[in-house]
Amino acid sequence: MKMASIPHPELLIVQVNETRIDAAGAINFKERMRELTQDNGKRVILDLSGVTFIDSSGLGAVVAVRKSLGPDRPLELAGLTSAVEKVFRLTRMDSVFPIHTCVPVGQSDGV
Repeated sequence: MKMASIPHPELLIVQVNETRIDAAGAINFKERMRELTQDNGKRVILDLSGVTFIDSSGLGAVVAVRKSLGPDRPLELAGLTSAVEKVFRLTRMDSVFPIHTCVPVGQSDGV
C-alpha cells in the first residue's frame, strides 16, 4: 500500500496515497502503518484525504492500528472524504477517533 510518513516536531503524519482501504488491502495497510510508526513515539495523524472508499475490513484495520499504538499514543484522523466520514459516523467510530477536517500542523492547542 502506498503511504508516506511526514515527521513534524510534535507529531507524525501518515498519508495514505491510495483511494481504497478495503478487504484486499487491509493487512497491507496494518503492516505498512506498523513500519511507519514503530520507531516514532509521537502523536500519529492518519491523513485519509485521498481515500474515497473504506469497507468494514478497512475500518477494522484502522481500529487495529489504533490498538497497536497503545493507550498513550492515540490515532487521530484527518481529511476524511464524505464517503469515508459517513462510514465512521454510521459505525459510531467518529466517537472513538479524534477527527480533524484537515491535517492540524502547527496548531498550539494540540488539536
